[in-house]
Amino acid sequence: MLARRGHSRRLSPAPAGPIDPPPLRSSEKAQMSDPSLVQAVIRGEPDGYDMAKPGLMGRQSAGHGFLRAAVQARGDQPIYGFSPGRALANGFRAIVGSIDPAADFEWISPDRLSRIADVGVLYIADATLPTHARLRQRTGVAAFSICGVTHTTASLGTMDEIGGLLREAVMPWDALVCTSSSVVETVRRIHEAERDYFRWRFGVENRAEAPQLPVIPLGVHCEDYAFDPGAREDARQALGLEPDEVAALFVGRLVFHAKAHPFPMYRALQLAAERTGQRIALVLSGWAPNDSIAAAFRSGAEQFAPDVRVIFVEGRDPTLRIHAWAASDLFISLSDNIQETFGLTPVEAMAAGLPVVVSDWDGYRDTVRHKVDGFRVRTLAPADGMGVALARGAESRALSYDQYCWATASAIAVDIAETADAVTALVQSPDLRHTMGEAGRQRAREVYDWPVIYRQYQALWADLNARRAAALCDPDTRRWIEAAPNVAPSRMDPFHTFGHYPTATLDGQTRLRLAPSATIADLRAALTHPLFGSLFVEHHSIEALFALIKAGDITLAEAATTLGASLAPTTRAAGLLLKMGVACLGDDQPPFSAIETQT
Repeated sequence: MLARRGHSRRLSPAPAGPIDPPPLRSSEKAQMSDPSLVQAVIRGEPDGYDMAKPGLMGRQSAGHGFLRAAVQARGDQPIYGFSPGRALANGFRAIVGSIDPAADFEWISPDRLSRIADVGVLYIADATLPTHARLRQRTGVAAFSICGVTHTTASLGTMDEIGGLLREAVMPWDALVCTSSSVVETVRRIHEAERDYFRWRFGVENRAEAPQLPVIPLGVHCEDYAFDPGAREDARQALGLEPDEVAALFVGRLVFHAKAHPFPMYRALQLAAERTGQRIALVLSGWAPNDSIAAAFRSGAEQFAPDVRVIFVEGRDPTLRIHAWAASDLFISLSDNIQETFGLTPVEAMAAGLPVVVSDWDGYRDTVRHKVDGFRVRTLAPADGMGVALARGAESRALSYDQYCWATASAIAVDIAETADAVTALVQSPDLRHTMGEAGRQRAREVYDWPVIYRQYQALWADLNARRAAALCDPDTRRWIEAAPNVAPSRMDPFHTFGHYPTATLDGQTRLRLAPSATIADLRAALTHPLFGSLFVEHHSIEALFALIKAGDITLAEAATTLGASLAPTTRAAGLLLKMGVACLGDDQPPFSAIETQT
């Protein structure tokens, strides 16, 4: 029958009485006894893992390192990749295959969310837990855990996602991995403001329990940076370094606003050259987003570090990048912007056995031990309250994200004198360079090697699985879980949200018949015309439904049963046949022309 603007909600009442805990799958039992067996479904899209991207960024480098660790630790399991389309899945599969051609891959499409539940955890290489929590509602808020990781936290979108951890269906059995203690503090400040806002807006406390916020750093594959003396000598020759030159290395994007402004580095190296009389070369292994910025880096070096020889290396070329690591004597990175949260390159430098000179800034504070692995130099920034105009500009879109980052970074200072002192000490003393470099190398192996880091992820995922299982074993909590809406309010079925638009609606009791004189040729002519391109129903399914109604009047429920299909796609196919004019309502159905006047 045709339903007149009918509405139905699909919330089932919670069951009463005691609830038996769900049985554990055999894989879950094994994982609880051995966390090294725990794997996650990876949101498998090439963008987060592709080292061949023209605009290579730190998150791709970190993502590729993570994926290598996952492939190495997979055991006899496949790599599970969740992505919205086959093209993205194939791109991700290709990256997995480039790491290990023998690795099996299983694509999980959006219509197989229950497959994620079989594995237990969905890993996403960003902070979009609220977005994915809305998607998870379709299969149950405790169907699986979601684990994200932070990269930048300065963008409006990421800050909205962090605030959304307290507003959306993000659960205590989820986790946002914070790559540094600085990130945890950023999240804490946003959540404190979020709870204050909630208290003002609704007059009650927001008692939502935040997800887990473990600190797990990014990692490096230390074996990639193990250079013997012969490799070092070959690399120095390849870069044209003289035997008596001390090579300072910077690796990363050549941008002023979102990596490290080069002026303090140039001036400190120049001062060190003047003080020591030592020949110093600066190896800039990076890439600029455009020619004007590249030219500014070059002219800046000429003007502000005239006694330092600068060697520009294309940092996106893997061979040249390895040469830069192998050939250098010390590493320098003076991050001074809010876009950074961890900073992977100092850890890479430590793995390469290079002493480091870094700014005392965000994640660098966690990774580099002052006067052990190198030196951290003082930074200064305006106090709280001095950037209100900048935040307003970003929020109103008067400032782009890049402009917002530069507006803040331009007011952040790195102590040039301290930097010069640190560089001078390292330039003057090969022994100090060796001692600090070896300390950093050992720290990288013990703390930041990807197999070490990945085991922390596996332990986290095992903990999330255990938290989820424990929640389902508690009767009150399980009733609360099962009462959760199965869809987010802003993501409902369009035929519900807009169900009041049509004159009437199609349902299982709607009866169809063939339109007068309609033929299969008419149907195929419409199906193959560009006006009906990119349909979301297979042509053979449409033709099969056409054949059924050609044989006689039939309800959509009967048609679905006969076709062995569910009612929803059968109903959508029926709407398409009606749209094409090759089907019409059965004789017992009210005509569309019988529209009641609405008052």
